[in-house]
Amino acid sequence: MTLDEVRSLAAAIRGEVGKAIVGQDPIVEHLTVALLAEGHVLLEGPPGTAKTFLAQCFACTLGLDFGRIQFTPDLLPGDILGSNLFNFQTSAFTLTRGPIFCDLLLADEINRTPPKTQAALLEAMQERKVTLDGETHALPAHFMVVATQNPIESQGVYPLPEAQLDRFLFKLLVPYPSAQEEAAIVTRFGQRQGPPRPADFGIAPVADAGRLSGAAAALGQVTVAQGIVDYVVRLVRATRESTELSSGASPRAAVALASAARARAALDGRDYVVPDDVKALATAVLRHRLVLSPAAEIEGRLVEDLVSELVERTEAPR
Repeated sequence: MTLDEVRSLAAAIRGEVGKAIVGQDPIVEHLTVALLAEGHVLLEGPPGTAKTFLAQCFACTLGLDFGRIQFTPDLLPGDILGSNLFNFQTSAFTLTRGPIFCDLLLADEINRTPPKTQAALLEAMQERKVTLDGETHALPAHFMVVATQNPIESQGVYPLPEAQLDRFLFKLLVPYPSAQEEAAIVTRFGQRQGPPRPADFGIAPVADAGRLSGAAAALGQVTVAQGIVDYVVRLVRATRESTELSSGASPRAAVALASAARARAALDGRDYVVPDDVKALATAVLRHRLVLSPAAEIEGRLVEDLVSELVERTEAPR
């Protein structure tokens, strides 16, 4: 697949999702970047901002096997991964696969389940495989996790540990729509009955596993100059040297930022990465990997503002 074809595919995905979703264009763009970069996405936003429906529409456009897990406080790791059950007819254990065995997994309200259950996703997200009773089972090549969480509630939720947050390529904040967008939402959905479904809006698959493999392979045509590599490293290392952060970004974050920048360049039809690619994705890649210092928290500082300041202070190649 050529880079022009990759750009056309991304435009087709945005067009299909736009049939049902009003606004949220930056979220769709980041989801497409994560798809090509083979990364996972954490969506955070208040209830009713179409996080779940957006993930459903996105999966529908890709023609992939879609799975959904509603995370609850009583969920167990076996409910996600599956287990080996004894079959009395055959006197042997039979593998019962859990919902994680799919192409795109929606982990809905992921912070509503205890850390023991959250940890069931660690191996799958990092290595795209699942180990059950000592036997390894491979997940699909395009396996992707889109998780959602509600930032408002503090009761009955379990914050994600840093090790799991670091496995998400992006953390995206889903805002409330503008007044015009909200009016369009009410017009589009206010006269409908029942829950919305992607098929009701004519959303059709514009890709399949083969096309996605070709698009991912096309990223090999995108080069990252040494100056861009040095820029990414300086930016990530600056997070560890900031006095306003008690914990900076890891080398995995630097790799993720460079990989995402390559995907963004490919979606733009370019075979090279420019500093603007890094700048556009820096906040989404770094915000969930940084921990404010106690003094910065008292001052009411925001991680997003600190990342923007670091981007401005870090000299970019010309």
